[in-house]
Amino acid sequence: MSVSSVERQPDERRPTVRELTAWEPSVREPLCPSRVVLEHVTSRWGVLVLAALLERSFRFSELRREVGGVSEKMLSQTLRTLERDGFVDRDAKPVIPPRVDYTLTAMGREAAEQVWGLARWSERQLDAVAAARAAYDASDRGSG
Repeated sequence: MSVSSVERQPDERRPTVRELTAWEPSVREPLCPSRVVLEHVTSRWGVLVLAALLERSFRFSELRREVGGVSEKMLSQTLRTLERDGFVDRDAKPVIPPRVDYTLTAMGREAAEQVWGLARWSERQLDAVAAARAAYDASDRGSG
């Protein structure tokens, strides 16, 4: 029996995938949809956009300056992806000239706090990483 063939009352909600199966998400599984979400949140521009929006709301041009080095096209794609995933809210105000503000949703704030912690950790590890790279490059493995 398929999900669509189950008769429901008009006020009944549709069951979730989790309710219909014993499936639990795991990023270790190759086809798990959580991998796509993880990719969006941890992409180069995703991390930087989420981190910037932790501070406050931004207009597009402000956000582009705040992130630094991102093209209009990449920022637009990143914002659209994060909005679609439910991490960013796009508020277009009906004024002239048009005004669009970007803010984090509650879920976006939670994700941003996680990736910001990782970003700050990577900043603190720069000396250790440089030393590890130098040691590797000086070893037999680094020469070829």
